[in-house]
Amino acid sequence: MPAQEPTPTPPAPPAPPVSLAALLGRQDLGLRLLAGPDDASIHWVHTSEMADPYPYLLGGELLMTAGVQLTNPALYVERVVEAGAAALGFGVAPVHDTVPAELVSACERHGLPLLEVPPHTPFTAVARAVWRLMAEARHRELRRVTEAQQSLATAAARPAPVPAVLGALASRLGGRAVLYAADGTAYAAAGRAIGAEAEAALRDLAGVVGPRPGGPASASGDGGGMRLAAYALGGGDGLALGVAAERREASDHTIAGVAVVLLSLLTAPHRGADVSARDTALVRLLLGTPPAEAAPALGAGPWTVVHAHGGDGTPFAAGALAAALGTQLVDAGDTGSGRSGTIRLLLPGSAAVTAQEGWTLGVSAAAEPDALAAADAQAARALRRAQATRAPLVRHRPGGFAALVDPAEAAAHARALLAPLNEPLRETLRAWLSLHGNWDRTAVALDVHRNTVRQRVTRCAALLDRDLDDPDVRMELWFALRVP
Repeated sequence: MPAQEPTPTPPAPPAPPVSLAALLGRQDLGLRLLAGPDDASIHWVHTSEMADPYPYLLGGELLMTAGVQLTNPALYVERVVEAGAAALGFGVAPVHDTVPAELVSACERHGLPLLEVPPHTPFTAVARAVWRLMAEARHRELRRVTEAQQSLATAAARPAPVPAVLGALASRLGGRAVLYAADGTAYAAAGRAIGAEAEAALRDLAGVVGPRPGGPASASGDGGGMRLAAYALGGGDGLALGVAAERREASDHTIAGVAVVLLSLLTAPHRGADVSARDTALVRLLLGTPPAEAAPALGAGPWTVVHAHGGDGTPFAAGALAAALGTQLVDAGDTGSGRSGTIRLLLPGSAAVTAQEGWTLGVSAAAEPDALAAADAQAARALRRAQATRAPLVRHRPGGFAALVDPAEAAAHARALLAPLNEPLRETLRAWLSLHGNWDRTAVALDVHRNTVRQRVTRCAALLDRDLDDPDVRMELWFALRVP
């Protein structure tokens, strides 16, 4: 069988994975581990009776099968492992009375966990158990984040807020939290002591993040037997938060992000004059002062406008994004979280804007203060393009030929051209065209089966009465789908 290119890594599911050991602990299912380790992480469940399930796997699945077309167990296991499945569940009866010994040997050889599913346990029961375990884990995670937010907010209101926030963070993460200056000096620290090796590694990691051009907003690593993470505080003065713990939970990053926002606010007096000058400039602009007159107080240009959509739904989302991008000039919109609105940020033109987990960003070209309105429109268009192509970040680029078309005429033509298509068909066609007609990648992007993609695209071709293999047709449809 010819080799296939590796399947692109899919986006992580919204719920935390389930450990195989937790699933095996469900007595009502009667599952039995026949081969491989029990420490695998299951992200989803998929049932397939295909002879080669490789094209239909995303990675991280518990693959369920009754072996209807199992003719070569060794090759079957090899393909399943190659696709990145987390474990294999084999149902005995009605096809096989027992799990084939060759299948057990192949799984043991490749280190793939193999579960025996007894006849009285339907595959749907296993899938339902996995979803319930995921829901329970997600509930625990959300409760942990909520309780951490409350304790950090309470600590920030105490007479000595910075040490109190560090103490609350260290307690929640079960380790140590340190606030570093730009030169590596520890301003304050809290939590249990860690070894000298871990202390040195954490200080070095904190030196990696910071305000230098292109520097990351966060970094993680290991040292001295501890899991380490560092976060740059907003404001550009080099302050960084370092965290060390024996283990790392999925929600630790969110909790640390809350602490970053609070510590950025609490340490604001270090840069109060600069902030006051910029706030004054913004007030002048709002009151109608010409941009050229407000520019000296705003600071030397150029500036970059960023539009953002996404976040984790908490009130801290906009502040955390602003801190990650290294700015305090943020308009959080109506929600303050960006979940249902767009957040707008203003950064120095030299700032390196990078993709942020959980966010979709549109970035303008660098502009002088008197051209910020145009830059704002550029960022809005870039954000719409990012959302349409499911890209985490899109930067403004010249419109090319598409920009030469009158927007009103383009919109009218697009409406007429695409009128036969409903929204699901338009979304499928847009994704399919953006991925150059690749069926598998489009199926992954839309979270549907690739046969569904084929059916929808075929339906689009029939409704539009056009040959979608014609590059001119594809170009015209792509332009039409991009019209706001």
